[in-house]
Amino acid sequence: MRFAYFTHSLASCWNHGNAHFLRGVLRELIHRGHEVVAYEPKGAWSLDNLLRDHGETGLEAYRSLYPELTSVIFAPDADLSEMVAGADVVIVHEWNDPALVAEIGRLRKQGARFTLLFHDTHHRAVSEPDAIRRFDLSGYDGVLAFGETLADVYRRWGWGERVHVWHEAADTRLFRPPAEEVERKGLVWIGNWGDNERSVELETYLFRPARTVGLPLEIYGVRYPEHALETLARYGVTYRGWLPNARAPEVFARHLATVHVPRRFYVNMLPGIPTIRVFEALACGIPLVSAPWIDSEGLFKPGTDYLVARDESEMERHLTAIGNDPDLRRSLMESGLAAIRDRHTCAHRVDQLLSLLKNDGAEAPMEMTA
Repeated sequence: MRFAYFTHSLASCWNHGNAHFLRGVLRELIHRGHEVVAYEPKGAWSLDNLLRDHGETGLEAYRSLYPELTSVIFAPDADLSEMVAGADVVIVHEWNDPALVAEIGRLRKQGARFTLLFHDTHHRAVSEPDAIRRFDLSGYDGVLAFGETLADVYRRWGWGERVHVWHEAADTRLFRPPAEEVERKGLVWIGNWGDNERSVELETYLFRPARTVGLPLEIYGVRYPEHALETLARYGVTYRGWLPNARAPEVFARHLATVHVPRRFYVNMLPGIPTIRVFEALACGIPLVSAPWIDSEGLFKPGTDYLVARDESEMERHLTAIGNDPDLRRSLMESGLAAIRDRHTCAHRVDQLLSLLKNDGAEAPMEMTA
């Protein structure tokens, strides 16, 4: 089949986590013999920020570790009908411009024979519902939502069985345990500061516990304002700056454990949706401890695949145990890795996508209710 995917950016993962999953899915489709083209708009903020901070060298890891992937940069006045001509499946990510989303839907309503799907991997449907409702999805055949609670939002908006839960997953062609173990030391956290939506949680479940138990902590990420950097310095945290996501397995391989600190929207308003970094960390065979997070969809086995800390004291106990107990580390690594390989790889998600396309096909576009 011929796939066309409209993304914000395939090349840049600068504060753009969807690129992680998308790279793995598109590469898997290519390896199965499908024809794939990725489109990203000229002037995408993620790519612009990456090039501003790091220049072309910032793209080296992506280019060297994803040699199969390229993307077509298009201008605002590009002929979308020509871009999707011959496609069997067109998928549009929610970080695209509303005008583009609407125009591709219009082509579908006018008789284009591709199956058209909208891909939502963010919390805006609950945090900024008006932003999502600005999209004209009346020409779309279905929605891919990255969790059950998000899918429920679309069902309430009238999508019914045309919304499909399509979780993110790990690209295990890249995210895997090291071929040879090296000495592991301390903790690592890979994540962006953002807009202070989890600053309290980071202090409670990461900075203070790491300092209390005496485990050195390294942090990678972007969007750390001056006050955030001052906080890191106060706790003795080593800040490493931006990390190309393709290099994350190398960093995980040097550390004893990592910590998951979900953003508040994924705890309070979209429970049950883990971030891509949970899948990637477990795929790399690094023990993971999570701040409070309810796995309402049963994706993993909490306490076996990873540990959960209900409060700061429990986080301290978990980190102490991981630091002192090699058998516990081994058990967590093996169980978490097995969970990924059994259920949560990009290959599994491609299987699911191809299955729903086979079952649904390119039917007449549905009308989205208000």
